[in-house]
Formats: sequence, structure tokens, C-alpha cells
Amino acid sequence: MHFAEPRWLLLAFLGPLLLLALQIYSSLARKRQLAQIASPTFLQQLTESHSPLRRGFKSLLLVLALGGIGLALARPQWGEQRIKEQHLGEDVLFILDCSRSMLATDISPSRIGRARQAVLDYIHNPGVGRVGLVAFAGTAFLQCPLTFDYNAFEEALLAVDDKTIPILGTDIGIALEEGMLALDKNNPRKILVLITDGEDLEKGGVAQAQQLAKKGVVIYTLGVGTPAGEQIQIRNERGQVELLRDNKGEVVRSHLDETTLRTIAEATHGSYYPLGLLGEGLVKVRLAIQNLSTRAGSVPGYRLGVDRFHWFIGAAILLLVAESLIGTRRRFRVSAAAEK
Repeated sequence: MHFAEPRWLLLAFLGPLLLLALQIYSSLARKRQLAQIASPTFLQQLTESHSPLRRGFKSLLLVLALGGIGLALARPQWGEQRIKEQHLGEDVLFILDCSRSMLATDISPSRIGRARQAVLDYIHNPGVGRVGLVAFAGTAFLQCPLTFDYNAFEEALLAVDDKTIPILGTDIGIALEEGMLALDKNNPRKILVLITDGEDLEKGGVAQAQQLAKKGVVIYTLGVGTPAGEQIQIRNERGQVELLRDNKGEVVRSHLDETTLRTIAEATHGSYYPLGLLGEGLVKVRLAIQNLSTRAGSVPGYRLGVDRFHWFIGAAILLLVAESLIGTRRRFRVSAAAEK
């Protein structure tokens, strides 16, 4: 037997002693006060039905209950439970482009739709660690911090569309910066997975990647789309589908910029892969992360003590209930002669 929180043992031992001392002091003070207002003979008649034994027993129950509470807080443990072997994975923060160019349909059903499905396939594989999500367009926001709650992550991922970020444009640099802020600073391995068509309108992605490389960040980039590109269809204010046009009125055609994405990845000793029609690029990223990681895989099982504090909590509750049910007065039997 041992205690998981031994500091509470101080309450388990000193608490009852202090309570007992307080009860003794209260009893003596009560006797002194009564002695000041009545004679000893009159006091004896007044307190004839009072039972010092019952009051002492009630006090003892309170003392024992307090000791039980202290022991419960100290978390007594005996016996053991075995924790099975656990599979671990690296923390991965996904940075997903949700700008209008991701609405292009050169990959079915659309660039952003294919990207979301590929990420879902990733988290449904065994051995995945914590995952997080940053969405970006003209600016970037953390949609889901690093978590093992894959259901919450999935909800955040499926909610991302071209209206998630109100500021138009594509700024990969600020997206990478936001992703860095969302990583666990205590984790020596920092991995970002950038999923985009590579059209960095602000031209800050490569410079930001070079800065992050100095902090030990590894960036894997996934190119979504085709070099040939595709026109972008959007819905106007009336809900009608139309082609996206620039300020000159010309139809916008979005192209996959593999050169920029490859440069970003190489700057951080990562890798670039086309996402592909079936998301096979992210499968390659997962394999690369597993090969890169020194702690992915599994950890051996271990043993833990079994908490038994509930026994002491139960005993303390029973003592308190019993104390409340016990009175402090004697029961007198009335004789037949007295009744007549």
C-alpha cells in the first residue's frame, strides 16, 4: 500500500487532532458559561437528560470522518493495473489553403474537397499522434489546436471552406507563422504539413520557411491541382454560378505552383509531393514522418497502482450520517407508579 498524494496525510493526522482539541475546548467553555448563570444543583437538574457518553461518541465519529477524508485525498493505492502497449505518433499540424483558387475542379470534386478527404484518411490510420489545423487565405486562423480528439478535429476540418477566412488572397508566409505558433514548444520535433496549390500571392512563403528552419521546423508540402490549371467557379450574391474574374474582367485560371512548394519544403529539410487524385501524396508524407521520427511506433506497457480512495470516502460518509442520527439525550423509562 502507498499514497499517490502523500502531502494530504498531514490533514489525515493533524486534522483529527485539531478537531479533537477544539471539541475539548468547546466542552470546557460551555461548562464555564453554564456555571456562571446557575447553581450546580440547578444545572444538574437541567442537564440530567444530557448524555456525555453520546456527545463524546458523536465527537469521535466526526474525528474519524475527518481522518477518512484526509486519507481519501492522499489517494491510497494497493494492487496494480497493467497499461497495455501504446502506439504513438508525431504531432502534425495541417495548414490548409481555403482561398478561392482551391475551388478549382481540376481534381475531383474540387481541390479543397480532395484535400479534406485526404486529411480524413490520414487521421483514420493507426499510430497517429496529435493533429491540429490552421486554415488560411489572405490571413490565417487556428481552427483546431493539437489534440487526440479526432472527432473534434474532423468537425473543424469539414467546416473549412472558401468562406472560412473572410480576407481574400493567399498568404503562405503568415500561414506558416500561425502554424509555428500552434505547435507544442516542448516537443523537439515540429512538423507542419502545408496543403495548397502554391499560388503565394504575397510571396512570403519561402522566406518564412527559411526562418522556421532555424527553429527546427520541418515542412512537408502537398500540391493540390495540376500545372495546367483550371478556371474557378464561384457563386455570386444571387446564388448563381459564375467564373471568377480579376480586376480587369478577365477569367482567372489557377495553376499549381510546384516550384514554390518544393522550395519551401527543401528549405526545412522536408519533402514535396503532389497530393494526387486519391490523396496518395499524403500517404507518402505519413511514411516520411514515420521514418523521420525516433519516437513514433510504440512504448512498452507499464503498471500503475489501483486507487482505493473510494473506500475511505464511503466510510467518511457513513460516519457523518451516523453522527447526524445520534442524539445527545438519555432515554428515561417512566415507572408505573409515576404514571399513576
